[in-house]
Amino acid sequence: MRWRDWLADELAARPLDNAWMVAGAALLAALGVWMVVMAMAPGLRGLLPMRAPESGAGVGAEAEAAIRAGIDRTSAGLVLRDRAMEVPGVRSARVDVGRRRIRARALAHFRDLDEVRADLDAALHEGIRQLGLARPPALSVRVRRSAKSKG
Repeated sequence: MRWRDWLADELAARPLDNAWMVAGAALLAALGVWMVVMAMAPGLRGLLPMRAPESGAGVGAEAEAAIRAGIDRTSAGLVLRDRAMEVPGVRSARVDVGRRRIRARALAHFRDLDEVRADLDAALHEGIRQLGLARPPALSVRVRRSAKSKG
């Protein structure tokens, strides 16, 4: 670790108005600003990571480790909303996909709410399983009767 001793001696011996000192300080300040900007950037928050393919599919271990896939949260929400609309008794559905939770809200019109909720819960759990997510989010399902059906 002689380089650290040399660097400490050089920094102690040079005056602060030296051109090399000012240039080094400016470079470090620019690097710090760049790191703050990159820390605040959103990154890949809009993507949900997916599982790697099964090893029995004929893909080698090296290629399997290199495969990384993700699905857009909006697209996953549309797929799950289509799944929810296939459940009998659902008039309309809204599915919001977050990084840790999926919130599904549905309006039922001709079946019992508990039956619709159970069928919707099963359909959405199957849909989440088929999406092949690496970390499946928690599912929250709310079903209510539409205002038009009540009266």
